[in-house]
Amino acid sequence: MKLTELFKSDKLSLSFEVFPPKTDTAFESVKHATEEIAKLRPSFMSVTYGAGGGTSKYTLDIAKNIKANYGVPTLAHLTCVSSTRETVRERIEDMKAAGISNVMALRGDIPAGLENADRSHWDYKHAVELVRELKTSGADFCIGGACYPEIHPESTNQKEDILYLKEKVDAGCEFLTTQMFFDNNLLYNFLYKIREAGITVPIIPGIMPITNGNQVERAIKLSGSFMPQRFKSLVDKFGTTPAAMKQAGIAYATDQIIDLFANGIKNVHVYSMNKPDVAEAIQRNLSDILG
Repeated sequence: MKLTELFKSDKLSLSFEVFPPKTDTAFESVKHATEEIAKLRPSFMSVTYGAGGGTSKYTLDIAKNIKANYGVPTLAHLTCVSSTRETVRERIEDMKAAGISNVMALRGDIPAGLENADRSHWDYKHAVELVRELKTSGADFCIGGACYPEIHPESTNQKEDILYLKEKVDAGCEFLTTQMFFDNNLLYNFLYKIREAGITVPIIPGIMPITNGNQVERAIKLSGSFMPQRFKSLVDKFGTTPAAMKQAGIAYATDQIIDLFANGIKNVHVYSMNKPDVAEAIQRNLSDILG
């Protein structure tokens, strides 16, 4: 099923993101975790993809297993940063052969050691180039992309960021999933601005449950997210007590999702980090709301 069909529905939906293993030895444990999340019957599951294609085989293996054995629609990530055109085209053919219908087209993080490298000779410098590649591949993919409610870390300002986002949508992105955020007002303000800019595709808010105090620094580094005082107080109070922090983090994420649903958002994506217990707890908290 193409995810655009899901997004046309008025029914509220919750989806989860999982990531593939980096090695063969970790495959079975990761596969088990993703299967436990699939058993929750989310609206769909996205499967991430390592920079440079390092986990491409595992991404497809996990996505195929979820779809074939649990009937859960899947969204397979594809990144292009530092990859050659030949490599990306091979990955696209692999996705076509695997029966993948939905692809998340991402530039991806710059690999360690290449942050200051000369990128002028790279085949792909931005996600929009990958979107165009997918559109001309001959496959009937439903293509998604990423967006930043605050600002992309490499953009000069939000106005510039939104112009690039419009270019990506015009190239063929049919929906956008946001980077994590911890203040819903940032999302509402962002939605107003992009609608004014003529971006009308579905926007799927991405929520990251922070269940470990050590996750906070990494979350800020990855996304540059603004941390509201309410959230900082939560971490200050419970961050050194694992069980309490987990419960508080799940409650905070649940509260964000309820507010989003109450304000007209129909689809929410949870960065569940291969944690079935966290995914199950959030879904349970929303059981009557989701219906």
